[in-house]
Amino acid sequence: MPKIKILPENLSNKIAAGEVVQRPESVVKELLENSIDANSTEIKLLIKRAGKVLIQVVDNGDGMAEEDAILCILKHATSKIITDSDLEAIKTLGFRGEALSSITAVSQVELRTQTDESEIGVQLRIDDGQHIEKEFGSFAKGTSVSVKNLFFNTPARRNFLRTDTTETKHIIETFNRIALSHPKISFKLFIDDEITLDFPSGELTDRIGNVFGEGILSALINVEERTEFLSLYGFIGKPSLLKKSKGDQYLFLNNRYVVSRQINHAVFTAYENVLEKGDYPFFILFLEIDPHRIDINVHPSKLEVRFDDEKDIYSFVVSVLRKSLSSYDLVPNLTFTQGASEKERMTITPFQKSERSDFSDRPSKPNYNSKSQSFNDKDIDMLFGSLSLNVNRESPESNIKTPFENENVVDETIQKSVPIRASSEEKENSSFIIQLHHKYILSQIKSGLMIIDQHAAHERILYEKALKLFDINLPFAQPLLFPKTIEVDASKLLMLKELHPYLLKLGFEIKFFGQNTIIIEAVPQDIHPGNEEEILLEILDEYLINRREKKILEVKDNMAKSFSCKSAIKTGDKLSELEMRVLIDQLFATSMPYVCPHGRPIVVKISLDEFDRRFGRT
Repeated sequence: MPKIKILPENLSNKIAAGEVVQRPESVVKELLENSIDANSTEIKLLIKRAGKVLIQVVDNGDGMAEEDAILCILKHATSKIITDSDLEAIKTLGFRGEALSSITAVSQVELRTQTDESEIGVQLRIDDGQHIEKEFGSFAKGTSVSVKNLFFNTPARRNFLRTDTTETKHIIETFNRIALSHPKISFKLFIDDEITLDFPSGELTDRIGNVFGEGILSALINVEERTEFLSLYGFIGKPSLLKKSKGDQYLFLNNRYVVSRQINHAVFTAYENVLEKGDYPFFILFLEIDPHRIDINVHPSKLEVRFDDEKDIYSFVVSVLRKSLSSYDLVPNLTFTQGASEKERMTITPFQKSERSDFSDRPSKPNYNSKSQSFNDKDIDMLFGSLSLNVNRESPESNIKTPFENENVVDETIQKSVPIRASSEEKENSSFIIQLHHKYILSQIKSGLMIIDQHAAHERILYEKALKLFDINLPFAQPLLFPKTIEVDASKLLMLKELHPYLLKLGFEIKFFGQNTIIIEAVPQDIHPGNEEEILLEILDEYLINRREKKILEVKDNMAKSFSCKSAIKTGDKLSELEMRVLIDQLFATSMPYVCPHGRPIVVKISLDEFDRRFGRT
């Protein structure tokens, strides 16, 4: 007698149902997607006891005739694909013909449906997928599917369900995802006979406001790039929406919610150094692509996807998102707040409105008078050379005067009767810029005061410069009048040999002499004279830290970050006004002037409104 037997159909159906129906949320997803495929404009979802007792989806879609209603509950019965070619270009959300048959295998189902052309509809009651009761009556146009007592015949599966709160949370998340993907359809969610969510039909921005609150719209950046072969549109969050938990990340492929590690990584790459370790960006993105170029028939849940040309799509997403991010002023606005502890602290304003390509709220350039101002060779070198060549390195404590440190200045001002109010022309052209404790640069802007971290700003400039040098392979080196010979240990020597091609592109000209000796013949223009040996070794140490602790494995990125960090202007470096203005101009010429390569903020603003509030002028 053979040991291997074919399973009874009812048992095989229960086993197969486990792939499609894992929890109440799975039923909600499948039924809502069927309603969307039926061309519905209004969809209602009713649940009781987190879907364990009842899940009901009511729509006003096309409905089904009697024959179709009976066939739809059978396994692999579908109206959405017929031939092999249909399977290669899927345009509907459901297509496998497994949803209803799997649901009926593990629950008690009642289905009512009626088409617009028919005056009589049909009602089916299915118990355990075996017994079908059929009745006729007059029903509303569309389809209503009620799923009762989920997993009543598979108690082990039911016992593994989470608490009602957890299961309800999963249902709401799925409901919101599907509602976001189809803003033209109105959705209503009833939990235990009470309406919980009501999303009227409208535009995508309306639906985002319904789901996340109206206030979030001012913190979003619009994304849109449409081509003949590939289109990407939607919204990404400004840095103020970064979170430490993974969530609020929505990717829709041809209006189907999917999970793609490749696209997620592309989004993270586009945010570049805006993200610190553990940060997650907010995004709602819609990717439209020819169905022939994707495969969503990977798993019954239809959440996974494969692309024919992953690299091209990855590059497209990165470039579009970077372009969108660079089109907005993302400088954080700081305000003083007072919490329950009564201690005042400075916080970042969560939502800061800024229009595309509006960068007017930046330090203005002074109108230099060409007749009265001339530039010598030193000034010209400073303008077109490296910022760090002529930096005076002093301690932060030296030569700092308080506003009233010298009383003679005040007396002299009064005696000479210098006018306090400037002329209207001088007012218009005035734009002060000062250095605070040889650490921060303060400058007047349209909305108030801008504060710039000079080290982080120069670090961003040098980081992007380094990346360009790696690509163009044209180093700008300054030869040393007296080459420096230094000895290094074996590990440093091995690292120098490994990174020598990248150091050469940056401008380091190094010769290996003997076992542990190297000769530095030239260095990048950004290296301060006299510190060549120190900075080279610091770059190697930083490279090791980035690789071991920060897990930066890409050599170019790591080298650019290490070089910029150790070569940039330091705290305590005194800058002239001209150097500060050149630094600001070069900063805002970078692709991401808001954060340094390590993710720290470079620029913050304090608004005039905040100053007025502090001085009691409001």
